[in-house]
Amino acid sequence: MTAFVLAYGDDRIPYQVSYEDARKSSVAIHVNPDGSVAVDAPLGFSDESIKQAVQKRARWVVGHVSEARQRYAQVRPREYVSGEQVLYLGRRYMLKVIPVDCKPAPARLRGNRLEVETANGMKDDIKGRLRAWYLVRGRDYLGRRIDALAKALPWVKAPPPFRLLDMSRQWGSCSPSGEIIINRHLVKAPRQCIDYVLIHELAHLKHHDHGPAFWNLIDAHAGDWRKAKRHLDGLVEVLLD
Repeated sequence: MTAFVLAYGDDRIPYQVSYEDARKSSVAIHVNPDGSVAVDAPLGFSDESIKQAVQKRARWVVGHVSEARQRYAQVRPREYVSGEQVLYLGRRYMLKVIPVDCKPAPARLRGNRLEVETANGMKDDIKGRLRAWYLVRGRDYLGRRIDALAKALPWVKAPPPFRLLDMSRQWGSCSPSGEIIINRHLVKAPRQCIDYVLIHELAHLKHHDHGPAFWNLIDAHAGDWRKAKRHLDGLVEVLLD
């Protein structure tokens, strides 16, 4: 991976370049939800060719980076107090913090509330218990969806192993060994957005790059994935909190 900087007016935007064997004649530019920029380039492309290709889309890159940074700047830090809203599978629930004198029970959903017991009332304790609840729910729901999608997608022979991980720039990835890695915050997103991410990563079991064949596969099996991706990117500042 190689680092470059795009200069456009007064803006200086760094970007990382990855080289792909299957990509033949053009570069692909991605502005991640956090405002970072990644570029996929054909193997053997010169530095100058890559810089020229990115420079041609400089206005587009700067605009999308600016939008992403503005979304992040508007995020209010979570306080982990009763009355705050939390997300699960795209639905909003009210956080209810319950002080107890005994050992706290695991967090639980009750109607439109997510109840978290705490013995000390500390922010880090409540945050940790909420995180533990999300991890349990995430492993369960995402595991079931991966199993279901694996049966429906003809190139997937068996459900691949997966794990949840803190990720600041990606919703998921697929390792060379075929393990699916999912951002632990994804379980907060709407179901259609989750399915898009899972199908995207499962498609990498067949095509390891983001070339035309990969996107043809996504078009054939992920429905209106562009709408789901836009929706997901628009929620990033809330989901990653």
